[in-house]
Amino acid sequence: MTGPELRATAVLRAVLPAGAVIEPGQDGSVLVAGQRVTPWWLGRGHLGEARRFLAEAHDPQQVIAVAPEFSAGARAALSEAAFGWADETGAAEIALGTVVVSRSGRPASPADRPLRWTASVEAISEAILCGVPATVAATQEATQLSTGSCTNGLRFLTDQGLLESSFDRGPGSARSIVARERFLDAYADAARARSHRSVALTVGVAWQDPVACLSEVGRAWDAVGVGWAATGVVAASVLAPLITNVTSVEVYLNSSTIAELEAAASTVGLAAIDGGRLTLRTPPTVTIHRLAEQADGLRVAPWPRVFVDLRSSGVRGEDAAEHLREANYGR
Repeated sequence: MTGPELRATAVLRAVLPAGAVIEPGQDGSVLVAGQRVTPWWLGRGHLGEARRFLAEAHDPQQVIAVAPEFSAGARAALSEAAFGWADETGAAEIALGTVVVSRSGRPASPADRPLRWTASVEAISEAILCGVPATVAATQEATQLSTGSCTNGLRFLTDQGLLESSFDRGPGSARSIVARERFLDAYADAARARSHRSVALTVGVAWQDPVACLSEVGRAWDAVGVGWAATGVVAASVLAPLITNVTSVEVYLNSSTIAELEAAASTVGLAAIDGGRLTLRTPPTVTIHRLAEQADGLRVAPWPRVFVDLRSSGVRGEDAAEHLREANYGR
């Protein structure tokens, strides 16, 4: 068996009852409870990967989807299509003959995962995903990080197999993305694991038209020199419209403390309230504001960061994230 096949089979062994006998086959399939099935490794387990798997017309009676950790959207898509699935957190939904498994699993906490990505590496990744050439000179100009930070960040991404390097040396030497889908997913996973470092403040608003109202508030922030950029569903509604009913709004403000967020809210006549529909956040990277763009009168965060924030906002948000990916990659 190959590495992914061995890993997938190990996942099945972990989630099936102790009495269930698994007999590996030479073709990567396994015999479980008298039924031969093939564990199919789905990369990281995101919704887009699940959809591509489902589009390949597998037989749900002969294939079980396996991944490190399936997202909520991926689980729903697989279950709706009657496919069994299991992941390395111990979560599973499988029905094979007399064997029926339904387990919720236990995801690893962010502290259990190696946080080798830094804010600088995230910023450099955002710049590259937005089209900035993967050179020291170009990423330094886009992010205003130091030469050393850009050099080390590009080397890290190359070591991770996300970029490939040319034979040239120096700040102008070029690298290129090995696989854009894999690069985006690796960045998104790292950014999500580090997202707890961002400070947030919820504010009470009663906006009927969130885009128009946020644009108006944004002009007031502009007038007093407060940098801002929309993210999440409200940003996606202008970058790649899919969800039409925007009920909550997320905005990154150019600040670093809760006191600065409160002050920025106060300057435009807004006040903090638990459960408010407007969430103000400190930016996780320097590129949030440096690479922000205008769309339909709204200043929005770089699309890769919007992608990350959508993925963290439930099944509807994950669906919007995949739509945003397709809009930017032309899939």
